[in-house]
Amino acid sequence: MVTRAYSTSFSLGIRLLHRDLRDPIYAIYGFVRFADEIVDTFHDFNKKQLLDEFRADTYRAIETGISLNPILNSFQQVVNRYHIERPVIDAFLHSMEMDLTDAEHDRASYEEYILGSAEVVGLMCLSVYTEGNKEQYEALKAPAMKLGSAFQKVNFLRDLHADFNHLGRTYFPGVDLNCFDEACKREIEAEIEADFKAAHEGILALPAKARFGVYLAYVYYLSLFRKIQNTSPEVVLQERIRIPNQRKYSLILSTYLRYRLNLSQW
Repeated sequence: MVTRAYSTSFSLGIRLLHRDLRDPIYAIYGFVRFADEIVDTFHDFNKKQLLDEFRADTYRAIETGISLNPILNSFQQVVNRYHIERPVIDAFLHSMEMDLTDAEHDRASYEEYILGSAEVVGLMCLSVYTEGNKEQYEALKAPAMKLGSAFQKVNFLRDLHADFNHLGRTYFPGVDLNCFDEACKREIEAEIEADFKAAHEGILALPAKARFGVYLAYVYYLSLFRKIQNTSPEVVLQERIRIPNQRKYSLILSTYLRYRLNLSQW
């Protein structure tokens, strides 16, 4: 319910995973969305206290194997079943905490934030996709992290207006949004392009149960990225760039045909 309420694109991708993988990935999405909502929307409350309580509740659920919070109960089941390591969860929660204090980033804090908010989420999902195969997990760690990084950076570009004007945040290091121009935008896009390329081979090497659903999410985000590339910096700063639902459904069909015909390539 949470995934469908917040993300049409991820809902579509998850539904195209093998049925064995859907509930665990829904559980991971619900967990990260819950934490993100604490730092992004609960403006009339003590966010630091809420996040601290959420962290404590998360680890208590993992250690005891139960929670009366259905989101955390689902997440602890996934953590314990697929042996998601605590440092991965720590890194994610640390990035959420950074959103409470860090309105701007230098290169070091930006990379630290990307690691926790996106790259380790890719590792959580990879733990599910590889279903306990440690050798496969280790081989696919780097591309999984790059895919999470690419998705997050596209989100940052898409949400420049809302992040800056409503949340007072600027994620890209050294970027002054008061003079955001084509050269600045292209520099950011080159970094994202490199992440997408690094992620692609890893997707093709995923287990069959996961490959198509992840590939579809990749194609969707790549299409969104291409649309942003073809949009002026002025428009990117003024509105949230979207892929219409009709276009999303056509992407599903074309991606499925390419996948079945083994045409999926950069």
